[in-house]
Amino acid sequence: MIAINSIDELKANLKACKEKGLSIGLVPTMGYLHEGHLSLIKKAREDNDIVVVSIFVNPTQFGPKEDFDQYPRDRQKDLEKCEENQCDYVFLPQVNEMYPEGFSTYVEVEKLGQVLCGESRPTHFEGVATILTKLFNITKADRAYFGQKDAQQLIIVQKMVKDLNMDIEIIGCPIVREKDGLALSSRNTYLSEEERKDGLLLYESLVRAKELIDGGERNVSTIKQEMKGIINRGKNSEIDYIEFVNGKTLAPVSEVSGNVLIAIAVQVGNTRLIDNVIIDA
Repeated sequence: MIAINSIDELKANLKACKEKGLSIGLVPTMGYLHEGHLSLIKKAREDNDIVVVSIFVNPTQFGPKEDFDQYPRDRQKDLEKCEENQCDYVFLPQVNEMYPEGFSTYVEVEKLGQVLCGESRPTHFEGVATILTKLFNITKADRAYFGQKDAQQLIIVQKMVKDLNMDIEIIGCPIVREKDGLALSSRNTYLSEEERKDGLLLYESLVRAKELIDGGERNVSTIKQEMKGIINRGKNSEIDYIEFVNGKTLAPVSEVSGNVLIAIAVQVGNTRLIDNVIIDA
């Protein structure tokens, strides 16, 4: 495994791989790797000759009052996990490498990036789309891997790649959960013991929604009320949104029909948690 900080050095190494006809899989991360990230790396390892993991806490996807400075980081453990999982290259650029002085070009996916998390985090997906465009261009990867937990991000990246004719395949992978059902996230480390109990209510509400739908309920308002009742049992919780949307366009729906994404975001103490489930009714 080779750890690289320089864009030019990574491009040179991967160009040599391409010249040999080797396929490249990219796993973009912000580090503090957990089993969810490792599941993406394992899938990339199965599908490709070369696996590249990027570790970069991207400042442009954080709002001014968000947790960029506090975001958990552990470079040494991340490198150990990458080596254990047979990564070939780990890309660890500094901020001034990715965003040199005078940087002024950004990528925006309209509409999809302005709903759900985009309403309360208006610059978030512009930052995500921009950094991923840069990483796709730098690595020339054949495939890139994303977790379904960030469902809106996955849909936005798929749309961006299609609209801009990028020569890369986007692979979505299932949510990885802890034994109690909490969706794995680097931010889970922020949660106190009491807040973690509140965080479990997100998954409980999604399970209940699926039970209602499996039982024949199709009215979104009715299902939402049950979900709100569950989440509001939390002493430290404030709901940002509970939304039922089309699984491709993210347009809101009032009846559960076809492919529907049930997405939730809840502020638990000082930590914002997201979770979702996809229903094919």
